[in-house]
Order: sequence, then structure tokens, then C-alpha cells
Amino acid sequence: MQLLSSALVLLLLAPCAALAQGDSRIAFLGKQLQKSKDPRSRSQAALVLGATEDPEAVPLLCNGLKDESELVRAAAAKGLAKLLEPGGLDCLQAHKADADASVQAAVSDAVGALKEYQSRPPRFYVHLEAVKDRTGKLPADLVKATEARLRSRLMRSGAQLAPAKETKAAAKGTLKKLRVRGYRITPELHATDGGGLRVALVCLTYPDLSLMGQVEVNAAGAQPGDLLKALVPRAVEEAAETFEWSSET
Repeated sequence: MQLLSSALVLLLLAPCAALAQGDSRIAFLGKQLQKSKDPRSRSQAALVLGATEDPEAVPLLCNGLKDESELVRAAAAKGLAKLLEPGGLDCLQAHKADADASVQAAVSDAVGALKEYQSRPPRFYVHLEAVKDRTGKLPADLVKATEARLRSRLMRSGAQLAPAKETKAAAKGTLKKLRVRGYRITPELHATDGGGLRVALVCLTYPDLSLMGQVEVNAAGAQPGDLLKALVPRAVEEAAETFEWSSET
């Protein structure tokens, strides 16, 4: 069994003020998109939200599609295209008939980009278990947001996610068709002695469920939401390297 532990000592590597660019940055950009009086500022906020790679930007950009300015609506569509979150597809399709031709074009391009992203040949297949909060203290919405970020990061790494209640026979059929390897990932959130958090990803083969090992990353020096935002991509990167996730069968 492989075990890899990696520490992100954020208190030492970066000031807390800089680390707070996590949730506070999304909130700031969302406020700019919603309340700035200058359409150019709202448009810029939409474009920057699209570059965050954060699923929490989806509802903010979807609201931007309702802006009174066609400049902002087009920027919101472009932001969703850049964000590449499947959750943005429904709201884009709901605005395909926008009154402005430039917005229509931006929405159409964004829909095409998201559909192309979803249809990419996967590099590996993942059954992602629900995130287990071993601290017993984290807010339910934070745990849910962490799971959404894990799903997003896995997809960006080339994963196709398995249905929640997939049978073993169905999984084997899908893997044979896709010609990729399958993994089951169980994410766990733990408290550390220094007041920080640790993200552990337990990896098994899928659907046979042979234990492959576990990777762990930990950090301290910031609020839980900011810590988890930093730890999730690092955990996925470590797991991909440790377990050699690839399309090779």
C-alpha cells in the first residue's frame, strides 16, 4: 500500500491576507458583478470569475446573464465558457435567445465549449465517494463545496465520474468500452494538531475494490474554507502522480 503525506504549511509559505484570496475573492468578484455601476467593471468581474476554476462562480455568472447591459451578459457567457463547469450549461441554454446578437454569439460559443469539454475522451474513470468529515465540526455547506471542488478538479484532470449507484457489471462494461482504468476515491477531512486541516484520499481499484493506498495533504494558518480551497487541487495532483492515473489499461 502506498502512503504519501504532503504538508502545505500555509502559515509559513504565505501571509494569511494573501491566502484569503479564496472565498473572499469569489465574494468580492460576485459583489462587483452584481453591484458595480460601471458595466465595464461588471464585465471585468465576470471574466475574472471565469478564470477562477471554482464551481462557486457558476451561479454568479449565471446571474450575470440577466444583466441589463449586453456587454456584461456577453462577458458572463465568456466567463462560463472559460470556467468549464458543466453546471453552467443549463443557464446558458436558457439565454440562447438573448435580444442582442453579440450575446447570442457568446452564449452559443460557451454552450459549444462546454459540450466539447464534456465529450472529451476520459483518461481514467472514478467513482467518488461522499466526503467524510472526520473533524465533526465543519459546516455541511463547506463539506458540500469541497466535494464539488473535488469533482471539478478530477474532471479537469481527465476523469469521467461514475454514477453514484453503479453496479459492478455496469462499471466493468463502461471500463471495457472506454478502455481506461477505474478507481474509487474516498475523501476524508481531518483536523491536525496545529489547528489546521488534512485532506486524505483513499484510493482503491474500481470496481474490484483492491486497496491501492492513500495520499494526505495538510495545511494550517487560515480559515477552513480557504485551507480546503488550497488543499483540494494539491490532493488530486498528489493522487494522480502516486497512483499513476492514466488511460493505459
